[in-house]
Amino acid sequence: MREALFGPFHHTAALALLAAHAIPGAEEVDGTLYRRVLTVGDEQTVVTLDLNRHGITASFDPPGGDSETATALVRAWFDLGTDTTTIDTALAQDPHLAELVKRRPGLRLIGYPDEFEAVAATVIGQQVSLAAARTFAGRLGTAYGHKTGDLHTFPHAPALAQCDANEIQQRTGLTHARARTLHEVAVRWANGPVLEGLPADEARRTLLAVPGIGPWTADYLLVRAMQHPDTFAPGDLVARRALGLDHKAAAERSTAWAPYRSYALLHLWTGAAYL
Repeated sequence: MREALFGPFHHTAALALLAAHAIPGAEEVDGTLYRRVLTVGDEQTVVTLDLNRHGITASFDPPGGDSETATALVRAWFDLGTDTTTIDTALAQDPHLAELVKRRPGLRLIGYPDEFEAVAATVIGQQVSLAAARTFAGRLGTAYGHKTGDLHTFPHAPALAQCDANEIQQRTGLTHARARTLHEVAVRWANGPVLEGLPADEARRTLLAVPGIGPWTADYLLVRAMQHPDTFAPGDLVARRALGLDHKAAAERSTAWAPYRSYALLHLWTGAAYL
């Protein structure tokens, strides 16, 4: 299926993001193709996405199933329903963002196909490099995921909730504090999405109530897990370096980008990654 979308789609930036976060054994990026196991309803399928400047073509193995749900999932995951032309036009009025928008029109808030996966993967990546985070997540998937074809799933919350932090630490190599937070997240998400449908401020409070999740992680998850369009992370070091501002000044500067602060943050992140 080929997904329709509004405005341009910067597929090379999308592919770079997917590749940077790809979990060994669970996700593959090869040229313009991205593969992973996707849960559609109660079924698991291997999805192959072909990303190009016009949009996304998706194929499923095995084919069939609930195509309407699968289509909606892909569209939401890749922010395909957003009119990025309007957002780019607004952000291009800012002198600091104008060149970034000109270089990469059509940046979209690429999220995750599953809320628990988004939160768990972010917790795993706290205070470590992307390479280390991918290694830890790969070990987690090998230990607790399910094999589908040549790939394994990201573990589901109910299965991980039944383990304890010591076991998770031993099987992944995470610090005990990080394993404890990961287990707590699994327990809280075991019955399904927790953030879905919440206002951004309430979702942030919910995340901050989890032991081991701090302000940066909460802000990041509003952008990547909830795809909230108007969140800025003033504690983000990459964004502050790009702006040349401290925490307070960066927060004040970001008010000019409302109601598209998340997209401005994405341009700052992407600009820094391409330098």
